[in-house]
Amino acid sequence: MAYNTVLADRIREYLLKFPKLKVDEKEMFRGLTFMVNDKMCVCVSGENLMCRFDPALLETVAERAGFQPMIMKGKELKGYCYVDAAGYQSKKDFEYWVNLCLDYNERAKSSKGGKLSKGSSKLAVK
Repeated sequence: MAYNTVLADRIREYLLKFPKLKVDEKEMFRGLTFMVNDKMCVCVSGENLMCRFDPALLETVAERAGFQPMIMKGKELKGYCYVDAAGYQSKKDFEYWVNLCLDYNERAKSSKGGKLSKGSSKLAVK
């Protein structure tokens, strides 16, 4: 699975600022997914961020630089998007996207299972 390890490190480092979060890493979506409190939060897929956000914010989020809708089986997945490098290069933009994902994570439903599978690792957040 080829994904931007520098971007993954950047996310990892940022999440360490939130000591109360339970963060796990899981290889999925052709990249590395950061599970926060047992829910998919943000991913690194190739050179892109893959974000999970409140679907009600789609119109606002779609106007941001780097936004790309997430399409699966010909349909746009509401509440998910890719963000290319132009949209997350600056510290301000990067933090916008990760905070958007973290904000929604508090309200998002957990996927079934919730257990780590092969290829998973826990991020030590103290």
